[in-house]
This record gives sequence, structure tokens and C-alpha cells, in this order.
Amino acid sequence: MFLSRLMGLFSLDMGIDLGTCNTLVAVRGEGIVLNEPSVVAVKKGTNEVLDTAEGKAVGLAAKEMLGRTPGSISAIRPMKDGVIADLDITEAMLSYFIKKVHGNRGLAHPRVVIAVPSGITAVEKRAVLNSAKRAGARTVYLVDEPKASGIGAGLPIHEPRASMIVDIGGGTTEVAVLSLSDIAACTSLRVAGDDMDEAIMNYMRRTYNLMIGPQTAENIKIQIGSTSPLKEELKMEVKGRDMISGLPRRAMIASEEVREALKEPVGQIIEAVLHTLEQLEPELAADLVDNGICLAGGGALMRGIDSVLAKATGLDVRVADDPLTCVARGTCEWLENLDEWGTAMESDEDEI
Repeated sequence: MFLSRLMGLFSLDMGIDLGTCNTLVAVRGEGIVLNEPSVVAVKKGTNEVLDTAEGKAVGLAAKEMLGRTPGSISAIRPMKDGVIADLDITEAMLSYFIKKVHGNRGLAHPRVVIAVPSGITAVEKRAVLNSAKRAGARTVYLVDEPKASGIGAGLPIHEPRASMIVDIGGGTTEVAVLSLSDIAACTSLRVAGDDMDEAIMNYMRRTYNLMIGPQTAENIKIQIGSTSPLKEELKMEVKGRDMISGLPRRAMIASEEVREALKEPVGQIIEAVLHTLEQLEPELAADLVDNGICLAGGGALMRGIDSVLAKATGLDVRVADDPLTCVARGTCEWLENLDEWGTAMESDEDEI
């Protein structure tokens, strides 16, 4: 007990949005202090994190290497579909981020709140708990992403009325209706931003015989991607490798084509929203007629996604303020109330 209190004096309790694409860290009383890609560069065939002139190749430094590494180096995204795909690399990444927030203080062993997809299994939860614990956390708490995102978006989730959040991240889309601090209905869909990037890559191969990487596909999505017709359609030059000649080549792609490429993943997200609404009790459904739907996550920034969902559901749809940080801000709120809400969360002290 004394040792735990001593560690607490040297530690900053933190909330972590451990995302497939980006990891955000929030500190009690300070807000979000770190936002970096969930990428680690290692020496090929090992779990040894690569050293660069600027320090460890984690986060921003590692993302720049994606698709550009020589044979001796691998740039790895250890998270896939919102869960841990590589335990050791995730541990190294978390350890780096915890130390970075603490200024590399050796005695830093914080209490950590981590947001996880609502649909993950007990085994996947245990992997998150173990990784964070081995990375240096003193106590680890897990909170469902929809709850964290709802609080971060400013929804009144503690009240006895329905609030609906649709969080479109990199690996998962969390669709949930919240009431009285809990989930009344939820769909956790492993289709999100990464699948949109993959759809664009497939379209370029199929239509233009042009191979592009995930970063180029993501850039296309951001620059000219949309889910409904634009007042003024956009165009963009894309560079990649010709599948026939094997030589570098460029092509022009229009926003209408990107919209066509995105039809399948966007359609699956719409189906998940409709499925969740169909599960609701009548009184909760009635609340949503007034309260509508709130969009969060990076996918909320896709042009026209709000209008497409509004048309499909007949409800008002709005995008949260700063949707990319909703989950991280929500974990910070849970941190602020850890003494009161901690017993309602799963932790490494429980048997999962």
C-alpha cells in the first residue's frame, strides 16, 4: 500500500485511446498531451524497437517509414480492428508513450484508463490489460469506447434518456445508445477507416491498374472522399506503381469515383446504425426523435456522412466538436471521477 502511494506521487494518471490508427493520451487536469500514430518500427525478425537520431522509432517517426522500409526494418501497426494484433510491439509502444508523457521518469507507474471496443472478447481484454501492466501501469481500468466517446462528445449519458453515438474510428465503428451511464443497445462493427482505405486501394487496382499504398489511399480519402454528391466535385493526382509495366505512374481520380469505391464500407456502417435502432425499447427510440445522433471519430469528418445517415434514419445527425479526440477526452473524464466510477470498470485486479 505504501509503495503504491509512493509510486502515485511520481506518476500522472492517464487516459488512453488505444486506436488502430492513432493513440491519444490524456492526463488528469491537463487534457490531451499526446496524439501519435499507432506505429512502431523494429529490426526485421525481432521485437527490438529501432533507434533513430531523434530517439525511438515510435509514433510519428515510425509512420513516415510505412511502405518505405528496407529489408532489414519493419514498420508495424500492432493494433488491428481495434484490438491488439502484436502483444510485444503494443507493450513497447505503450511503454514509450507512458515514458514520453512522464519525461522518462523511472518511477512513473500511473493508473491508466484505456478505452476498448465494446465488442471485444475476454481474451482481447486480457491482452490490453497485460500489455499496459507490463508497459509500466500501476493499475489498469477498461472503459467501453462508446461510453468514453459519448462523454467526450458532451452527451448527457448519465441521464435517464437516450443518447446515440456513432464513433467511426480506424479499425472499428462503435454504434451505441446510452442511458443512465450504461449501454442500452450497441453494435461493434469491425469496419471503419482502414476498410475505406482498402476499398480505395482495390478500386485503383481494378480501374487504373495502379498499385498504391495505405498512406496514399488515406490521403485520397481525406482530400476528395465523400459519401454524397458535392456541390463542386473534386479531382486529385495519384501516384503509384503500374501493375502491368511495374514502373512508377500517375493517374487522375475524381471524387465521384472515390464515392463509388466507398459504397460498401459506408453501407455496412449504415446497416449497423439501423440494426442498433431496431433493438431499442419504444421510449428510448422516442428520445432519439428529439436528441438525434452524434458522430465521432475520424470517420465523422468524411464529407456527407452526416447527411447520408440522416437520410437513412430520418433522425437529426450532428458531428461532435473535435470528433477525433472524443474518446480520449472521455477517458480523461473517467480519470477525474476514478474514485467514484472505478468500481464500475473492469481492471487488472478483476478476473476476466
